[in-house]
Amino acid sequence: MLEIFLKTLPFFALIGVGYGAGRTRFFTEEATAYLTKFVFYFALSAMIFRFASNLALSDLAQPRFIMAYLWGSGVVYGIALIVSFLRRKGLEEASIEAQCAVIGNTGFLGVPMLALLLGPEAVGPVMMVLAMDLIVFGSLIVILVTGGRDGRMSPAVLGTVALGLLKNPMIVSMALGLLVSAMEWQVPGPVREFVSILGGAATPGALFAIGASLASKSAERLAVAGWLSFAKLILHPGFVAFSALYLFPIEPFPAAVMISCAALPVAGNIYILAQHYGIAPHRVSASILISTAASVLTVPLVIAWVVQLYQ
Repeated sequence: MLEIFLKTLPFFALIGVGYGAGRTRFFTEEATAYLTKFVFYFALSAMIFRFASNLALSDLAQPRFIMAYLWGSGVVYGIALIVSFLRRKGLEEASIEAQCAVIGNTGFLGVPMLALLLGPEAVGPVMMVLAMDLIVFGSLIVILVTGGRDGRMSPAVLGTVALGLLKNPMIVSMALGLLVSAMEWQVPGPVREFVSILGGAATPGALFAIGASLASKSAERLAVAGWLSFAKLILHPGFVAFSALYLFPIEPFPAAVMISCAALPVAGNIYILAQHYGIAPHRVSASILISTAASVLTVPLVIAWVVQLYQ
């Protein structure tokens, strides 16, 4: 456990450095926004492209893996919805809270950290989790929020979902990388070096940006935020582990990676959605802040446990 904690510590230390820079206003909110754009559209996209171009489609076409993750995540999603409804919240607020309970920071934190901690062979399973988060749950939140407001589903909503997926740089870079791999194209040396150098900025840039963005987050509504953090850090990896190890048993290593992804704190992009739709942004903000702080302890614990599954 101590060894895993020491290995994860540099990642959270980078988040802490970013948080300090944001709290002291050395790094302003505007600067954080531009750094986040650089990481999201350039550095992280380059890293994902480089990883995906070295994957075979067979690495991602694993139905049992997909079923295991979707079942475990779907149960927690449903629990979060029910808890929200019991508190007499509408479908829009309930769907935002459910999103907090199952969508972790896989892009900014999971991709760079798990690839280094668990080895390059972890990239395939991490990509599968990221794709399901973006495509399945990223679409679901738009459908539920829009359907909750309009009271019905329309073709325009589905068009908005499809366009959003096509404009997401993580999905685009993943698709391009898989295309290069499937066609067995050889990436020219200078291009490969360019992508490697640019992608190398993703890890420190993403972690610093996470910390700097947390500096502006509110810690209001602690009771609800505490519940959502518990759902994300404890319930989500717990149900995903049950699903991957017992209901739809898969190989130990991909199961370990999947569970590690499920243990990650609430994703920052949910706050962007909450702000965009005007639905409980302070609640989401507090959930991101609390879950990220608590994950300094919970993530090493989960990784230390799952490593024993395949060793």
